[in-house]
Amino acid sequence: MTVPENETSHDTDVAIVGAGPVGTMLAILLGQQGKKVTLIERWTTHYSLPRAVTYDHEIARILATLDIDSETDPAISFHDELYYWRNRDGENLQIVDWQSQSASGWRVRYWFNQPMLEKRLLKIAGGIPEITILRGYDGVALEQDDAGVTLSLKQNPEEFGSDGERMVLRAKFAAGTDGANSFVRESLGIENEDKGYFFDWLILDMLPNFDYCASRSQDPAQWQLCDPQRPTTVVPGGPGPVEGGPDRRRWEFMVLPEESVEDIQKEDNAWNLLKPWGVTPKNSELERAAVYRFQARWAKQWHSGRCVIGGDAAHLMPPFAGEGMCAGLRDAVAMAWRLNAILEGKSGLEVLESYTSERKEHAKHYVSFSQDLGSIICISDEQEAADRDSRMIADLKERNNEPVPTDVCQLGSGVWCAESAHAGELSVQGVVEHNGHHGRFDQAVGRGWVLIGYETDPMAALTEKQRQQLEHLNGFGAQICAPGGNCDVIDTEGTYKTWLEEIDAKYVLVRPDFYVAVTAKTPEMLQHRFDKVMASMHLKHATALAAE
Repeated sequence: MTVPENETSHDTDVAIVGAGPVGTMLAILLGQQGKKVTLIERWTTHYSLPRAVTYDHEIARILATLDIDSETDPAISFHDELYYWRNRDGENLQIVDWQSQSASGWRVRYWFNQPMLEKRLLKIAGGIPEITILRGYDGVALEQDDAGVTLSLKQNPEEFGSDGERMVLRAKFAAGTDGANSFVRESLGIENEDKGYFFDWLILDMLPNFDYCASRSQDPAQWQLCDPQRPTTVVPGGPGPVEGGPDRRRWEFMVLPEESVEDIQKEDNAWNLLKPWGVTPKNSELERAAVYRFQARWAKQWHSGRCVIGGDAAHLMPPFAGEGMCAGLRDAVAMAWRLNAILEGKSGLEVLESYTSERKEHAKHYVSFSQDLGSIICISDEQEAADRDSRMIADLKERNNEPVPTDVCQLGSGVWCAESAHAGELSVQGVVEHNGHHGRFDQAVGRGWVLIGYETDPMAALTEKQRQQLEHLNGFGAQICAPGGNCDVIDTEGTYKTWLEEIDAKYVLVRPDFYVAVTAKTPEMLQHRFDKVMASMHLKHATALAAE
């Protein structure tokens, strides 16, 4: 498709196809920065049944930027317990630390009701004038050129019939957050890398009318039953519909090879599976029964020209690590700061290359990790299960039943300096005092491109050109001191002192998505590594670029 050279008319800055949590988060992060966004959703009404039920500390940190507090929000809950894997005899096979505070300054794991959280996000999006939410439309064609993207839309025939209205939308950029069968991904001709991992599991979402955890005090709140006769997941499902009332619960039962997918999800069979757990039609409501095929795949490319994809459109993973939606929300944040920089004329289109290289490798890690967990859990052979139990029990005993920490994952190559220790990893966040405010750094001081210096002025360590480049990106410096020190940001709990000592650094450059771009011990080291990161940002029109 070609357009006239003087074509400058756009209906919107970014058209986002798919208004689930990933697309809505992206819309908010763009709209908050004044970008004109059109959020397109094929269904006219909000989907009211649960899907994802858990997220990690990084997502809690992201939600906090929207004033959604995972510690107090009525749609979110937590359990100060470890995460156990047990065999059918009740013996521990693995213990995972979901109890400690994380490096992000939030609990390691939270449980939530997705419809309730989505409504919160949609309400925030609806309150931003720059965001238009267009419901009931399917994408039918997508074309792009050097100046933008043309989307042809039609009202969803499942709701409006074959004679629904059509419209054409012209956008500077388009984002596909439209699920596993993504119209945007298919239109771009992007292929998937499929790991060939297929297991069917029955998902049962329950509304008990009693305190389930109190009634089953012998069981953890969150655990895996590694029974070859029926591998089972038993976890919270987030708060119930009545504030202060019983929480939701979720059971996931592996569908065995000889079983029919159609039969097992019938209501009578669901109740039969739940009976040994003390859950019956008399004390609980079955909110949803559905069979899901757990898959492991990712898109080979996550952007093409002026189009990007994220969430299930870009990756699918088994749920055993609880990272599916988490990965999608990370995608949204990674897309947002890049698109904002491009639309503001601060970075070139080339910065989208690093979106693919960074996020694909990060998501691949969690896909593989989830698949590895599934290979342990989804064992239905008796001898294979016995061998697994023997090996894992011995390993656990050897380390004195110490819980294993959650893993640390690094981005793929991109806008961070590989010479820097711990660059490409999530940054640590501590509680600080700043201008009379006491709280986590993001809320007390701010976020974006943040250059931290411990007991030293980080901006003074940069050259004049580099200071201008950081300011061009709306970045700022933060000098952090121990209590009693003479600076604006006080490290009240010693978190930053401990972290910087561990990574042997005095300076850290943190990106808008909270990932570390640079660590350095000296001003000279900082300047050298800072230049590498700025080069990967493909800066445009910065005053600093004209100065040497």
